[in-house]
Amino acid sequence: MYDTSLLDEDTRNSFWSRVRRFAVPPTMIDAATARRALGDWGGACAAAGCDPEFRLRAVTRAYGSELAGRLRADLRHLAPDLLRWHLPRIAPDGVLRPGLTLTLARYPRDGGGAPLHLVARTAPDQASAGQRIVLALWDADARPPGGRPRPRPDPRFRLDLHRHLWDVRRSVELADRTAELTDSHFADTVWEFEAGLVRSADGLPDGAPVAVRLAHRRHLLLGGPPAAPAEAGRGAAVLPDAATWTPPDLLLLRAGLIGPDALHPLVAAALAPGHRPAVAPQRPERAGVEGPLTVECRGVPHRIAVVDGVLVPLDHDPEQLRREEALAELGGPPLPCLRAIDRAHRQPEDLDAIQQRLLHGDRAGALAAVHRLIGPEAVLRHGPLAEALDADLQRRLVHSLHTAGLEPTRSRYDTAPAPVTGDPRPHGRPHRPAPHHLPPAPPGAPALVGPTPRHATP
Repeated sequence: MYDTSLLDEDTRNSFWSRVRRFAVPPTMIDAATARRALGDWGGACAAAGCDPEFRLRAVTRAYGSELAGRLRADLRHLAPDLLRWHLPRIAPDGVLRPGLTLTLARYPRDGGGAPLHLVARTAPDQASAGQRIVLALWDADARPPGGRPRPRPDPRFRLDLHRHLWDVRRSVELADRTAELTDSHFADTVWEFEAGLVRSADGLPDGAPVAVRLAHRRHLLLGGPPAAPAEAGRGAAVLPDAATWTPPDLLLLRAGLIGPDALHPLVAAALAPGHRPAVAPQRPERAGVEGPLTVECRGVPHRIAVVDGVLVPLDHDPEQLRREEALAELGGPPLPCLRAIDRAHRQPEDLDAIQQRLLHGDRAGALAAVHRLIGPEAVLRHGPLAEALDADLQRRLVHSLHTAGLEPTRSRYDTAPAPVTGDPRPHGRPHRPAPHHLPPAPPGAPALVGPTPRHATP
């Protein structure tokens, strides 16, 4: 499920720690769970960044009420946040594997023919901003609209045989369906069981060969005649990756790098049975610095804080600030308080966390962190933070064009802004780039851990 085979153990644990911190925010899990508990599967999908591209009424007209009823039952028990938690990811950033179509469920049809697939799709790499997931139906017998064939489901990443990775009715099976790769006897037993499921689902005879992917171009053949390693994966059914990996959450728990409260609640219930979650746990995404920040300003501790929606120094009178700002515009050294505020606007200590949120599609959480850092009414100054927000906006535009079936075009007159390095006032002359007005964050969106400017302490 996860393409991290080239990483060593320490790097892999660090990789998954970051993924679990940023990829599926607790606010997403809470919102999707609340909507699903009310029977609103569409609202749960919206909360978890999933976009259904079909309507149940149309499914009923096309395939009949019985098949549509089975699909509706599965959608009501679909946990899209749990699906996002378990979807395949790639190094180095842990984003969703792009351009993937995987089967969640298959529905045989009374009239015969190929079964209808409920699939999840990820966008291609160039249009993966927002990390959206599309829920769709795939019919092998249907003529594609416009003559463009839809991507076929990838047999290596099928989840119809591992419904515990997305279906709340089966989520407790995670621990029992885990292959311990360090125990070869246990792994062989699990793989033989999983190969039997593949044969049964695909209508293959008992003992038909099923290939297990061990690494790139390395396969193990279960059943069938002996084959050379290079030929083992050819012409044979494929064991899904979900049957061959040990969940990274289990490895993180054993290494002590994560606690059950930091896991998805359904994953924690399966891997840490008997654990009782803390009452109103303080999740990292909701934590932050409360009250003013302290800055060492010319040998004296001074405070800076958000007042009336803007980050300002508290221990300097307005007249002194005007003089110091004028001196700074002329090339003089700015006050440490002003320097800390400028740093918070351009390159705060939490820049990496904000960038990770944007990378994984959590723009609401990133904007909430920025608002808490410099104030919702502040005009963001040009720098790496503003560039990160602008770049994310451009990527989302490309994604929107891709969703609409359009391809982005670039004029020969378009130029990318040059990165700002060092002193933003070349040769001592005032530098006034275009201001970046912050968009509002959705109500209730959390801030990140420690939105603290450099050289400032809570």
